[in-house]
Order: sequence, then structure tokens, then C-alpha cells
Amino acid sequence: MQRDKDALSDYIHFLQVERQLSQNTLASYQRDLASYIEHLHTVQGVNSLNDAERSHILVHLESLRSNGISARTIARHISSIRSFHQFLLREKVTEHDPTVHIEMPQIEQRLPKVLSLEEIESLIQAPNRSKPQGIRDTAMLELLYGTGMRISECIELNLEDIHLTMGFVRVFGKGGKERIVPLGKSAIRACNEYLQSARGKLQGDYPKTEALFISQRGKRLTRQGCWKLIKEHLSKANIKKEITPHTLRHSFATHLIENGADLRAVQEMLGHADISTTQIYTHISKTRLSEVYKQFHPRA
Repeated sequence: MQRDKDALSDYIHFLQVERQLSQNTLASYQRDLASYIEHLHTVQGVNSLNDAERSHILVHLESLRSNGISARTIARHISSIRSFHQFLLREKVTEHDPTVHIEMPQIEQRLPKVLSLEEIESLIQAPNRSKPQGIRDTAMLELLYGTGMRISECIELNLEDIHLTMGFVRVFGKGGKERIVPLGKSAIRACNEYLQSARGKLQGDYPKTEALFISQRGKRLTRQGCWKLIKEHLSKANIKKEITPHTLRHSFATHLIENGADLRAVQEMLGHADISTTQIYTHISKTRLSEVYKQFHPRA
């Protein structure tokens, strides 16, 4: 058991150093594989990873299904287990790869939810700008919608990353990849107001930090804290849609494409490695056009 845990530690270290994956992705690998190893040992009585067979992995996957885990999450588990066993074989920790003939489950392609322009406007107007926190939240929402960056990327921004005079922000995405994203007038105005009239009040006498967005205690906002604030403002704006931390990112991309933006440019701003990931937004745009047509055309 301990040897298998050590092998997992080595693999996570490999992903961190060689593939430079983000902390969130590393945490997902760690969680998935720790539960896999635990299931092998405690439920199935497998002594070591070298003794794992295809049948053992299938039993583990079936236990996930029976616990109501979605096909999409199971596909992620399979991907984690497969790459882990390939690493073990390559490092000669094990003598075979039991994942060779395991197939991915069929995943229904779901179109991400987006907010309308009216809902975006309501959301950005929701924070109470008579308080420093409200000015901060307005700047944060303008930046998230105005650039399409992920929440995790937004809270990792430092003061030196945002260039309001030049009109761009430097974003570090997955694997530490850097990209430059232009800023619109609304985002520049909101961020200027935050930096000039609110951030200093939030910082107060707390130890100085380079973080762009900080809490009432002068510390860098966490991902969970940022998402909690957004949900509060969605509630204030009376937006009932089922939303995710990526909703503003999806809305940014969809609205750009609806207004004729080049797909490659949107791909670059989002930081997608593969344009096929960006193409999902053309499908959303076509779906929305179809809905508008059906609603308003007299002979639809």
C-alpha cells in the first residue's frame, strides 16, 4: 500500500514539474487516483498496482456509476487512471498496462449556459458601489466578462499584470501559459476606480500584498470566495439561471462570436490550446439564432 502511495506521489510530482499542470488539475488527479488505489486495496483486495487488471478497473468504474457519478466525471477518472498506469509502466514500477482496452463512456455534448446582454448588465449593476467591496466586485465582474478569463486566473492576477493605460491584462492560464488580453473601456474604468478609491481601504494596515483583488482583510481573494461573491450578485440581480464559475467566460465568447468575432482571435483570448474547444461557442450562437427566429419570425 505504501509503495503505491509513493508511486502516486512520484506521478503527481512528474505532472507538476514536467507537464506544469495547474494546482486545480493536480488536485483532481490526486483525488481520482487516491480513490482508485484505495478501492483496489480495501474493496478488491489487490496487493499492489502491478497486480491490477482490467477487471479491477472496471469494478472501480462501476462503483463510481452506482454512486451516481456522471459519465463526464467517469471519463476523467479513466483518463487519470490510464495516464497513471502508462507512467508506471514507463518508469518500470509495473510490468503491464491494464487500461489498454478500456473504452471511454459516451458523453452527451452539453451547450454551456450563457447570460444575455441584459442579464450581464443587471449583474454588473448589482454590487453596492457605496462600499469598497462593491467597487471591487464591479471591477472583478467587468474584468471577468470583459476578458473571458477563468475565475482562477482572475484571483491570481497581481498589480503588475494589469496595464490600464495600455489597455491590456497579462493572464497566466493552465500550465503557466501566458497570454495578453485587451481590455474594454468599461473594464478599464471599473478597475481604475477600484485601484484609486477602494483597494487601499481594503488593504488598510494589513500586510501589503501584490494581489490585484483582495478581501476585507487585505488578503488575496480565494477562488471559492470570488465565486461566492458572484453568486450573491446573481441573486441580487434576480438571475435564476443555473450558472457555473465559467458562465461569464462562456458569455464573453458567445457574445463575441455572435457579433462576428474571428474564431482564432477568440481562441487566443480564451487561451484554448485547440480551436475545437472554442468551436462549441459557434454552436451556441447558432442555437440562439434559431431560438430568436422561432420566437419572432411570423412564419416560423
